[in-house]
Amino acid sequence: MASSKDNNDDVPPQLHATSPSFGPRRQTPDSREHEHQEGRLHRRRLSRSATKNARHVRLNPPAGEPRSSASSIYMGSYNRSPRQSRSRLGTPSSSAPGSPRTSVSHSHLSLLQDLDIDLETYGVEELRDGFFDGAFLRPRKIDHEDLMQHAEFALPLAFKKKHPLSVKHFLPKQWHDIKGVIRTVTTTRAGIKLMKSFSAIFIAYTLCLVPSIRVWLGRYSYIMVLSAIINHPGRTIGAQLDGTFLTILGSATGLGWGALALWVSDSTAVAKRGYGGILATFLLLFMGTIAALRTYYIRMYQYVLCAGIAISYTCLADTSETIPWRKLFSYGIPWLFGQALCFLICCAVFPDAGARPLAVSLHDAFAVMQEGLVVPQSENMTLHRRLDLTFVTLSQAHRDLLLDVSITRFQPSDVTTLRNLMQAVIRSFLSLRMEHQLFDDIEGKFEEHGGENPDQKPYPGVNGNGDVAGLPKSEDVVVDIDTRSKRPALPRRDSEERAVRLVASKLAEPTSKLLSSMKSSLSSCDAVLLGMSGYRKYLGPPDSISTDVVGALTKLRKTMIKYDQEEDSLMNNPALPPTYSDHPEVVELFLFVHPIRQAASPVEALLVKVMEMQQRHRGWRLYLPSYPFAKALQRTNAQVRHDRGGVTAGYYFHSQSQLARTSMLIHSSFFPLVHYCTTWRIISAHFLLNMSGNYGKSTFSKQVMLTPRF
Repeated sequence: MASSKDNNDDVPPQLHATSPSFGPRRQTPDSREHEHQEGRLHRRRLSRSATKNARHVRLNPPAGEPRSSASSIYMGSYNRSPRQSRSRLGTPSSSAPGSPRTSVSHSHLSLLQDLDIDLETYGVEELRDGFFDGAFLRPRKIDHEDLMQHAEFALPLAFKKKHPLSVKHFLPKQWHDIKGVIRTVTTTRAGIKLMKSFSAIFIAYTLCLVPSIRVWLGRYSYIMVLSAIINHPGRTIGAQLDGTFLTILGSATGLGWGALALWVSDSTAVAKRGYGGILATFLLLFMGTIAALRTYYIRMYQYVLCAGIAISYTCLADTSETIPWRKLFSYGIPWLFGQALCFLICCAVFPDAGARPLAVSLHDAFAVMQEGLVVPQSENMTLHRRLDLTFVTLSQAHRDLLLDVSITRFQPSDVTTLRNLMQAVIRSFLSLRMEHQLFDDIEGKFEEHGGENPDQKPYPGVNGNGDVAGLPKSEDVVVDIDTRSKRPALPRRDSEERAVRLVASKLAEPTSKLLSSMKSSLSSCDAVLLGMSGYRKYLGPPDSISTDVVGALTKLRKTMIKYDQEEDSLMNNPALPPTYSDHPEVVELFLFVHPIRQAASPVEALLVKVMEMQQRHRGWRLYLPSYPFAKALQRTNAQVRHDRGGVTAGYYFHSQSQLARTSMLIHSSFFPLVHYCTTWRIISAHFLLNMSGNYGKSTFSKQVMLTPRF
């Protein structure tokens, strides 16, 4: 394309239709070189000759006429011509020579016809060998209002906000945020703790700003704020009472020791001359003692902290040759008022007597235990870690309940027994192999025959799809019969296949029902215990979960009896091989189903205990601390653990020491344990060697088998 500027802007472009060319163009070296030169972007000056002011646009031939690959649309020079266009004269225009370049599409031509486009190209053209030639046209005029209207719809929502300083926008937004904060603070446990703690500190700070109260409390009235911060009311009533006692006792100890140091430093004339050294000596001795006390006894954290602050204040504030004894009251009275204010807020604003943390721990534990009965488990390691954490959490919740004063419907002795039974259930679930794919190889052989065994039925009680006949389909428990294993199927002999089919036919249905009964039993226990705690409507489970523990216990026992009958029938079956050394898959099936049957016994014991607690159904009662005093010095409540930090390391070393003492006690007191350990290792070694078929071939195995270990 080429152009030149002129003043005759009202002359429209001339449209010329090119006749189609048939057959391919013959490429010559000269033509190729010419097209190569035209393919470059260049600027050329046009001579002011007869072609001046001429505008030509070539169109395609009519649609009905034949076209060839060489036919094209050519946009020629936009120079203004001295002649009028043929469209104005009403006569056909002459054609320009055809060109194979395609530079203007039908959509571009429609734009030329519909829009007022300026065809000035600034004298620049770009030819790209006939493929998408560049058109350097002057941009069309844009309506600013239309542009802004279209741009408004393309902007993000943040740009559509109103001015932040607008009163109509600012006040409703602030009111909405205030309501959201109030809703969060009053409906969440963390928000309630924050509100209680902030209320105590803010009220104490406000009282210190009142002139009359500040004068009455003395020069160090801000000690009341410090007291409210150290033992803030964002904790249970028992923990608050324990903290109040320890902080007051620690402050009294620090003030007493400091008063003794002040008296000694003022007792004689010689002591008065060296009162600074005497105060420093008393301070160092006291600091070392309380530091050692804090190191050995975690429970004394609040006591030690307050004692250190009090002794520092007594020995360092207002020290001179004349002792101002009034400063002891200036510290002690604000401290007492701060503790009284925190205790009042803790008991009056959303009080928590210790029942809720226990209810949360029980509910979470039952949820994790129910997940442990899902077959198969894709993340077995993750589940085991959650079960281990639940084991520890139950002990912690039980310890927190017994450490402090509590008001609950659960008797502490019942909670101790319940903790032990639930941990027994968790230990039994940790031995389950829930990642095992049950009966998958048998199902694979059935699928090869279109879902059925051509010779016989798969096994009694199970249809061709691997579903247990007569067993209701439940989403709670799934025994994986019809899922193919990801590992390759092992080749089987006919005897091994018959043995595997026999075990599967006998134990598939009772195992499925046993898992289902165990899971429904745990759900019933969860519903009963949460209902007794009074937090079921806040924590769960839903009302659809039954609280019929007696019915769940009866169902579980019937299922266990049915399983035992089927297992006895299987063991007495003559088709079962006498040894399993050549049948590893039969051993796998037994290792999968036997722990499930063993786990049903702890669940049964748990159901019995929950049934007893449900029948007694005690009311709300006040229980004093009942944790052993020697152990209580090594433990502390949940909020102090949160505020203090670093308790885990101390717990670890104390637990390891206790385990070592227990092991030594067992080793020294129960010598027959060596015989029991040796017998157990002999039985285990016999079973493993029989299963592998290498019995009597390994001398090392015999030596290890007879070596007692602890």
